[in-house]
Amino acid sequence: MESYEILWKTTLPELEKTVTSISYETFITTLTPVDIVGNKLVLLAQGKILADTVGRNPLAKNIKEALKKSNREIDDFVVYDAKSREEYLAMVRDSDEDATAHGSPINPKFTFESFVVGPSNEFIYAAAKAVADHPGESYNPLFIYGGTGLGKTHILMAIANHIRRQNPSLKVLYSTCEQFTNQMVESLSKGKLTPEGFRKTFRGVDILLIDDVQFLSKKTQTQTEFFHTFNELIMQNKQVVLASDRPPKEIEVLEDRLRSRFEGGLLADVQPPDLETRIAILRKKSEEQKCLVDMRVLAYIAEGGDEDIRSLIGKLTKVILASKLHEKPITVELVKEALKESTGGNVEELQMDDIINCVCNFYKISKADMLGKKRNKEFVEPRQVCVYLITDMLSGIPLITVGEQMGGRDHSTMVYTRDKIAEEIKVNRRLATEINDIKKMLLKE
Repeated sequence: MESYEILWKTTLPELEKTVTSISYETFITTLTPVDIVGNKLVLLAQGKILADTVGRNPLAKNIKEALKKSNREIDDFVVYDAKSREEYLAMVRDSDEDATAHGSPINPKFTFESFVVGPSNEFIYAAAKAVADHPGESYNPLFIYGGTGLGKTHILMAIANHIRRQNPSLKVLYSTCEQFTNQMVESLSKGKLTPEGFRKTFRGVDILLIDDVQFLSKKTQTQTEFFHTFNELIMQNKQVVLASDRPPKEIEVLEDRLRSRFEGGLLADVQPPDLETRIAILRKKSEEQKCLVDMRVLAYIAEGGDEDIRSLIGKLTKVILASKLHEKPITVELVKEALKESTGGNVEELQMDDIINCVCNFYKISKADMLGKKRNKEFVEPRQVCVYLITDMLSGIPLITVGEQMGGRDHSTMVYTRDKIAEEIKVNRRLATEINDIKKMLLKE
């Protein structure tokens, strides 16, 4: 029996106590559990009317309360109108394919539940949650801006994941500005900049999320196309969410008509997290990695003066990896040793080519295959390891530059690849050991 079936089986007795016998027989007994997504149990109802009824109070409240009593972690639910688990999975798969066919992959771990809220980001969290709950109705457009590594991409993907869970029929597209530009240029070269081609891709969605909008700067033709795409979506009450490393007024050589439209919605500034929030983020990440870390250790890492959340998490990952590799408990002394190792040696002298060549030699593949488009397993993992090592050991290099060096891949692919390997080495000892060995080769230890 699957975990979602067990959870529902233990929840039913609680529901019998709180709902009328008629409601229990008419609605509750007809529901079928099919999945667990985040902190939500996924239920199927036999028809849209039943699904809508179950999704409303008071039944919804009863189900949530019963779930809380049965399981502390799963305290919410979502109900779909689908006849079987296969139909539900097909619906989710189709939604995923629509979202990534012309956009970028959406990391399922970037959710509102995994986003740590503090004084620096509580405003943007509330605004993003309102947009996700009622897309197109308020804060349209929503323009998020702030420095690198402060969680803008996380928020964009949290909106996407929330909407796709709550309203799988809505078309959600997440894309970087670079990807928008590249696809527009490609469509122009092929004569496919038509309502049926490129424009349908970006204008035929219900929610459009564009990252790194600052790269519209100086791109006159891209700005014109983006202006018309933006206008058409807003006029149809489709939700637009934009993210940038600076506010609209600071984006150089940006058309006034675009600037005024960006400023016509809600501007939300993401500030660097304070110490307490940094500690809370590290604690949550350590829990996600199923590794208990003493608060004094987390405070020591957080007090390092690094306001870049991504960099902070990277340091924590290095410490946890060092603890597993050396089989030592995580202490302040181990943190000092691990972080000293990660920044010591000849890292400053390393170039991207050094890492690429070293990974090629380690896995015995050619540089052409490393940087090429082949999807063979023997090339994909080394390519992903290479991206991870570059971003880990040469953290000052922009991801766009890394993508260009890695065969012309876009920024979002670099983000996805880096995060994928960072997650995998937590559970894959073989991969973690290989990466550690490559690091030692590069540092000539």
